Amino acid sequence: MSNKRSGVFFGGLMLGATIGALTGLLVAPRTGRETRKLLKKSADALPELAEDLSTSVQIQADRLSANALRNWDETLDRLRDAIAAGLDASLRESQLLKRQNVVETRRADAETEEDSDSLAQQLERS
Repeated sequence: MSNKRSGVFFGGLMLGATIGALTGLLVAPRTGRETRKLLKKSADALPELAEDLSTSVQIQADRLSANALRNWDETLDRLRDAIAAGLDASLRESQLLKRQNVVETRRADAETEEDSDSLAQQLERS
C-alpha cells in the first residue's frame, strides 16, 4: 500500500511542480519575448516529464501486479491445503461409519440368530 501512495505522491509532486513553474512564468515580471522563450523551454520539457511520470506509474503497476500474484498464489496454497484436509476428514468419517455399520449388522445378525434359536426352542417344546 505504501508503494501505491509513494507513486501517487510522486505523480502529484511532478504535476504540482509543473503547474507552479507555469504559473510563475506567467506572473513573473518579464518581457513577452522572455516569457515565450521560457514557456517554449517548459513545453519542450513536458514530454520528458510525461515519460518520467509514465515510468513511475509503470513501476508502481508492476509492483502491484507482483503483490497481487503473490497473494493469489498464497490463497491457492491455502485452498489446496483446506481441500486436502477436508478430503482426509471425509475419508476418515466414511471409514468410521462403515465400521459402525459392520458392527451394527453383526449385532443385528446375532440378535436374529438368537431370535431364531429361541423360536426353534419354543417350537421344539410345543
